[in-house]
Amino acid sequence: MLYCPENGRETGLIRRATLALADGTVLQGVGFGASARTGGEVVFNTGIVGYPESITDPSYRGQILCQTYPLIGNYGVDPARFESERPQIAGYVVAEFCARPSHATSQKTLDDWLRESGVPAIAGIDTRALTKRLRVHGVMTGVLEAGDGPQSPARLRREAREVPDPNARDLVAEVTTREIRIANPDGAKTIVVIDCGVKLNIIRSLIRRGAAVVRVPADTDAERILSFAPKGVVISNGPGDPERSAAAVAAVRRLLAAGLPLFGICLGNQILALAAGGRTFKLKFGHRGQNQPCLEEGTKRCYITSQNHGFAVDAASLPRGWAAWFRNANDGTNEGIRHRRKPVFGVQFHPEACPGPTDTEFLFDEFLEAAR
Repeated sequence: MLYCPENGRETGLIRRATLALADGTVLQGVGFGASARTGGEVVFNTGIVGYPESITDPSYRGQILCQTYPLIGNYGVDPARFESERPQIAGYVVAEFCARPSHATSQKTLDDWLRESGVPAIAGIDTRALTKRLRVHGVMTGVLEAGDGPQSPARLRREAREVPDPNARDLVAEVTTREIRIANPDGAKTIVVIDCGVKLNIIRSLIRRGAAVVRVPADTDAERILSFAPKGVVISNGPGDPERSAAAVAAVRRLLAAGLPLFGICLGNQILALAAGGRTFKLKFGHRGQNQPCLEEGTKRCYITSQNHGFAVDAASLPRGWAAWFRNANDGTNEGIRHRRKPVFGVQFHPEACPGPTDTEFLFDEFLEAAR
C-alpha cells in the first residue's frame, strides 16, 4: 500500500524503496515518486516548510535530499513556488509523505509530481537516525531505488560505494541557462546575473526593485557582460565545488578590475572569494535549512537565514583589502565577505529566501543603491 499518515490509512499499490549509503548503511521503506534507481550525494535539510522550493533549487543538483521535518507533502505542489523550471534533486527521502494534500493552491500531489519528473523517493524510514549519521560521518554518496520489483540490498550497498562524487562534475554547466535572457527590459537600471544555477526569486527580487535583469550563462566572459553596460553584476547561487567554475571565476576577476558593483550569493560568494585570491573548502555536512544564525562581524546583530551549500570560504585566506562580513553562529564558518573600499560583497546565505526568513532581503537594496 502507498504510505499516507492521514488517520493511519493506506491507499494504492505497494512500491518498495531502498536507500544505501557508501558506508554500508541500508535503509528500506516505501517508494513513491518515480520507479527508478539513482545515485548522488546524500544531504539533509532542516526546513519545516518549502519542499517545492528546495526540490527545484538548482543548488541541489546531483544530490539525494533528506528532509528532517517528519511530514512532507501536506500542502501539495504549486508551480508558483518553484525556484527553477523543474525538480533538480536526484532523489528524495522523507519520514512521512501526505498522499492527499489540502491547500487552495495545490495543483497536484508530491507523489504525482515526482513521478512525472522521474525522481524516485522513499518514505517510512528514520530520517532522524539518517541525519545523525550524516552529521557524525559527513555527507556521502548513496543509491536510492524505488519500484515494484525485487531489490537487492547487497547490490545497492556495492553500488553506493561506486557512485562518483557529483562534486567532481561541472554541475554548474548542467543547470545554467543555455541562452541570454532579459527580464523587465524597461527597468531603471541594468543588472547582469551570472547564472550558476540561479534561484528565480533572486531575479524576482531584483525586478521588484525596478531593475532590468540580463541573465547570462555561467561561462560568459567579462567582455560580453560589460557589453550590456550594467550598473552591477550578481553572481548567483549554484551547485557543487566552486573551483569547477573556472570560467565564472575568471570573468569575476576581470569584473573586479573593472570596478563594477558586485554581489555574490551562496556559490557566488565562493566564486567572488576565489576571484579575489582566496580559498574555499568543503564542509563536513554543509548548511541546508531555514534557521541558520549569522552574526555580522563587529556588531551584536544576528540574522536568521536560509541556506543551502556544502562549501565555504576560508576567511583566513582573504587577501589585503578584503574583510569577513558575516560568520555562522553555530560553527564559526564564514558567511560573507566584502571589499574594504569597493562596492563589492557576497554572502553565503540566501537573502531572497524562498523558502525561509526574509530578514536579510535588505541586501538587495544595498546592492542596488551601490549600482548607480
